[in-house]
Amino acid sequence: MPKQKDHDPAKRPRRLHLVLGDQLDPQSAALADLDPDRDAVWMAETHAEATHVWCHKLRLIVFFSAMRHFRDELTDKGITVHYHELTTAPSKDRGKDFAEVLIKDAKKLKPQSLVVTQPGDFRVDDMLEQAADELDLELDVRDDEHFFNTPDQFAEWADGKKDLVQEMFYRRMRKRDHILLTKDGKPVGGDWNYDADNRETFGKSGPPSIRKRPHNFRPDDTTKNVIDMIEKRFADHPGNTNHFDYPVTRAEALTYLRDFVEHRLADFGPYEDAMWTDAPFLYHSRLSQALNMKLLNPRECIEKAIDAYENNNAPLQSVEGFVRQLIGWREFIRGVYFHQGRGYLKRNALGNDPDADVPSFYWDGDTDMACVKDVMQSVINHAWAHHIPRLMVTGLLATLLGVHPRKFHDWHMAMYVDAIDWASAPNTIGMASYGDGGVVGTKPYAASGNYINKMSNYCKNCRYHPKHATGDTACPFTTLYWDFLDRHRDAFKSNARMAFQVKNIDRKRQTGEIKQIRKQAKQLKQHMLGKANASA
Repeated sequence: MPKQKDHDPAKRPRRLHLVLGDQLDPQSAALADLDPDRDAVWMAETHAEATHVWCHKLRLIVFFSAMRHFRDELTDKGITVHYHELTTAPSKDRGKDFAEVLIKDAKKLKPQSLVVTQPGDFRVDDMLEQAADELDLELDVRDDEHFFNTPDQFAEWADGKKDLVQEMFYRRMRKRDHILLTKDGKPVGGDWNYDADNRETFGKSGPPSIRKRPHNFRPDDTTKNVIDMIEKRFADHPGNTNHFDYPVTRAEALTYLRDFVEHRLADFGPYEDAMWTDAPFLYHSRLSQALNMKLLNPRECIEKAIDAYENNNAPLQSVEGFVRQLIGWREFIRGVYFHQGRGYLKRNALGNDPDADVPSFYWDGDTDMACVKDVMQSVINHAWAHHIPRLMVTGLLATLLGVHPRKFHDWHMAMYVDAIDWASAPNTIGMASYGDGGVVGTKPYAASGNYINKMSNYCKNCRYHPKHATGDTACPFTTLYWDFLDRHRDAFKSNARMAFQVKNIDRKRQTGEIKQIRKQAKQLKQHMLGKANASA
């Protein structure tokens, strides 16, 4: 590891270019005009970033290791990097958060101005603005060119629209950037969206044999040092560090991309919504971590996927599904985050108890629900699960229980390796919890245990029956689903997409069945959330 340069007042930088842990791109806007002879880079590992939520150990390892590798790459290019590195001794920290460390460092370095690519977290943005104000320095915040849209461009599209329909945004993106279009501007294959073809299940036989992922990401000395520090300083944090296999450099991220395109992309589309016991990855790319840290660019991912289609190595339904995740969903939720603003994180459209937190088994996996236990084992071991377990297992259960959207969001931010505020908030507060009242999804993603039974084999070996709403074998998802609909019936009665569910709950009210369901639901919530939140 290159020796870190000491602060030298004689080498006062003209500009201090700030690089955050999710901006590890040497081509980023913040570094575009950096002059190695006149400017310097500033990076910081801080205690606050590890503890503002109870961060998974793997999440901490991935971020701090990737940051240290990026620092070393810049140093090897002759760029001066002022880096705040956490050690096992908190007393050696120069500050608890970005603002404190930056203020202390800038007072020594005396730069003329600060430069940063727009943070993807309002909390971090506020800290940097605070530091710049205290230092009385200009903070040049530049658009993040990693994305296809700036927040202003998204706002231009969104302003004046009653509903922000993701499908319409996706088609606009395809047209604007001529992605998967014919020469006359029509969608390749004739359809814009092959989502209806991408809901296959594995049946009784389960998923076919899947090639193992590359194992060349074993920790090097830099990563080993980070692991040692994490295990000692953050020993009580959740997660298992024995399964570390994430890319922490751009070269490793490119290997991950190549492996996905060659060995998993072809089957990704049909089975992207399927789940199976002890098979957390299936055909998913797991590129979100590398993309969100900017080790990969979405443009190169799309290019590789389309090349696979054009060379008959992957079907259109899989390639379109992958492209839609990147330019449709990923761009859309980032746009929503900035368009809705800071108040979005406080949304609670269903009026959930502010103190209603996720159950304890969200941290340790100690539950007898087969689906939740399997998903949580993946989260504990890998700090990852694909989008259906996130939405329709952990997200669904939290929603049915009445967990406050921000509490679920904070858990998601803590436990997933790819979680960045801009990416998590619209998915947790909006999509999963319906906390935004319909900004992201036009209806709540509420379902009974029957959905999980259809899309997985979890129910086969579970003591609960997905069709039972009451009794000893009642599936908690099914019981809580009907309880959820009954509690919020008046809020959903005017939603056309909820008409079928409202009719069903009305029938259960008429027969009196709902009384026993509500009684059992209350017992479930007392057990999972504690008595204080049982009325949520």
